[in-house]
Amino acid sequence: MKHKLLIGLSILFFASCNDKPKTTPDTTAEPLQLSYTITATYPHNTESFTEGLEYRDGFLYEGTGDVEKIGKSKLAKIDLKTGKDLQKINLEPGYFGEGITLLNGKIYQMTWQENKCFLYDAKTFTKLKEFSYEGEGWGLTNDGKQLIMSNGSCNLYFRDPETFAVTKTIAVNDQFGPLPPQTINELEYVDGFVYANIWQREKIVKIDLTTGKVVAEINFSDLLNKYPPQNKVDVLNGIAYDSVGKRFFITGKYYPQIFEVKLN
Repeated sequence: MKHKLLIGLSILFFASCNDKPKTTPDTTAEPLQLSYTITATYPHNTESFTEGLEYRDGFLYEGTGDVEKIGKSKLAKIDLKTGKDLQKINLEPGYFGEGITLLNGKIYQMTWQENKCFLYDAKTFTKLKEFSYEGEGWGLTNDGKQLIMSNGSCNLYFRDPETFAVTKTIAVNDQFGPLPPQTINELEYVDGFVYANIWQREKIVKIDLTTGKVVAEINFSDLLNKYPPQNKVDVLNGIAYDSVGKRFFITGKYYPQIFEVKLN
């Protein structure tokens, strides 16, 4: 994800794409191309290297990480209208914060290469425990029962929220076959599908969790042309969904704005 440190590492992930997941989907049909409408914009902290984004009960929750700024990784509860942190906890130096998700009154936050997932109380941000896992941590979401994780491979991994043990693996594919490594980034579960940022592409894909198939794509390459940034930006990364208002929130690393969008 992860700046220049990942260049040349793609080959290391091909083995993880051969985990023999139990699905053998049809990959012949091309994904549906969806358009979007921006319905509102909100400020975003341009110091935030966004790795995880969630919406819950009127607030955004964001996990950040940055290899170039030791001690800048954090978990924060954000006021949507102002972009200000209402509550936050900084990760210890040496931890690069990654994807987050909220489940059963708790917040899970992974780390990139430190093999740790931190579990917090969602109200107080008190750290409750840590989980250990092998490999990298990228995106994280949940279906209300299990955690769903990406790790820089072409797979999605279902994990038990009590133990963080892998319970199921799904290979993600499009009409050309399995997606290449270092593709699936930040995740958001919506009504049986996972929406995923494609790393270093201004694109989000919609994944059918019964088959692993990419059934739709949304191209956001013109987003910054519509709203030119005043400061530096990095890649599109960050998807949150409001299940009550039926709206998505989209942003990126160091982006100056969060975009409320409706998919057409």
